[in-house]
Amino acid sequence: MSTENEGNEVPPAPSAPPVPVASPTSPQGSAPEGNAPTAPLPPVPQDAPPASAPHPSGPAPDGSWPPPPPATAPYGEGPVHGGAVGFGGAAGAGGWGASYQQPAPKQRSGRGGLVAAVLVAALVAGGLGGGLGYTLAKDNDNNGSTTVSASDGSAAQVKRAPGTIANVAAKALPSTVTIEAESNNGEGGTGTGFVFDTQGHIVTNNHVVADAVDGGKLTATFPDGRKYDAEIVGHAQGYDVAVIKLKNAPSDLKPLALGDSDKVAVGDETIAIGAPFGLSNTVTTGIISAKNRPVASSDGSSSSKASYMSALQTDASINPGNSGGPLLDAAGAVIGINSAIQSSSSGGFGGSGQSGSIGLGFAIPINQAKYVAQQLIKTGKPVYAKIGASVSLEESTNGAKITDQGAAGAAAVESGGPADKAGLKPGDVITKLDDMVIDSGPTLIGEIWTHKPGDKVTITYKRSGQERTVDLTLGSRMGDG
Repeated sequence: MSTENEGNEVPPAPSAPPVPVASPTSPQGSAPEGNAPTAPLPPVPQDAPPASAPHPSGPAPDGSWPPPPPATAPYGEGPVHGGAVGFGGAAGAGGWGASYQQPAPKQRSGRGGLVAAVLVAALVAGGLGGGLGYTLAKDNDNNGSTTVSASDGSAAQVKRAPGTIANVAAKALPSTVTIEAESNNGEGGTGTGFVFDTQGHIVTNNHVVADAVDGGKLTATFPDGRKYDAEIVGHAQGYDVAVIKLKNAPSDLKPLALGDSDKVAVGDETIAIGAPFGLSNTVTTGIISAKNRPVASSDGSSSSKASYMSALQTDASINPGNSGGPLLDAAGAVIGINSAIQSSSSGGFGGSGQSGSIGLGFAIPINQAKYVAQQLIKTGKPVYAKIGASVSLEESTNGAKITDQGAAGAAAVESGGPADKAGLKPGDVITKLDDMVIDSGPTLIGEIWTHKPGDKVTITYKRSGQERTVDLTLGSRMGDG
């Protein structure tokens, strides 16, 4: 399945999201979250010719990597930066937030953003309607209304049980941030992230911070309004994961607890936090709809490279701006990073042309994201597992076919690599990796990347119509190429 990261024009992001009234004091002080660029997966042209790209065996001779997906899902919209949610959208990878105090609009094209003036108009109209309603109700009360209201005191005494969504949200929100990324030429977007450790590291999507990679500007705002400058520690385009670090980080940071995505079951309750269409600190709920969903996502631009994941699928509402935000379980533990969404082709919000949620959201499993984040903090570069062979990225249901030739005329099977040692050859069609059915090249890549270098796996493949099985040890490659 292919999805794309968000990539629409983004209105100015709010300098600081509104602070919830009577919200519990956060031990770490949070600033408003921004629209995590939830990356909607971009639709793939039906007439696009099948592409062939090198497997994650290493960068192509021309230096390009990773290969473009046959059809990629937009971050936050199709299957990841939540800036994108492409699921954000992975890819990674959503829309940028619009200012609540509506400063003079400044046109910015970025990786995830879309909050139109129509949204502000709706909010203003809503405020007017509310004001009139209150005035009329007040007048009616003065004329003998029999309406009975709860006292302020009793309302303040309402208690939420530990297992309720309200309780989980109250504990998790102070540890989430809205990330604003801006390039040197003023382009950028907004996404979401969450506190990873007490040293000030924040985990998010690569597509959320991509605009600030080459000397741009990054800020992170907590729900309580505290805003910090940040810097990129490391980013992994292929995984659509990035780690940033707060400058002058506060001493009271409270990392979110990490769950075990391998133990998640279809039907489990999910809670997503992000800033869809610029509405910071938004909480939505749903369930796990599927596991191990193969997703290739990008922001849909001509220069975009694909991210691959074996994703958790959820029907929790995820939109542009949710990218990079946490997907929580019922206990409040992080089980995934919202990265991409699949959306209908008609799309459009406020005339912006950016699609929203149709209940098909995708998150990077936290077990994989945790490993990637730790590598980025340790070395600043991602490490990828590989089999050392180029596979076709053509959409197929028959398996991942090893191409006859690699990129730029290189060998399709790396000499001395894992595939070569296992006896795999060009033309072989891989149909399984351990017990996971492989229906295409992108599915194989995403599944390999759920493993670590050095892991032993069993490959099932077909050669000349005959099925064979072989064990191999995965190799490694550092960096995105």
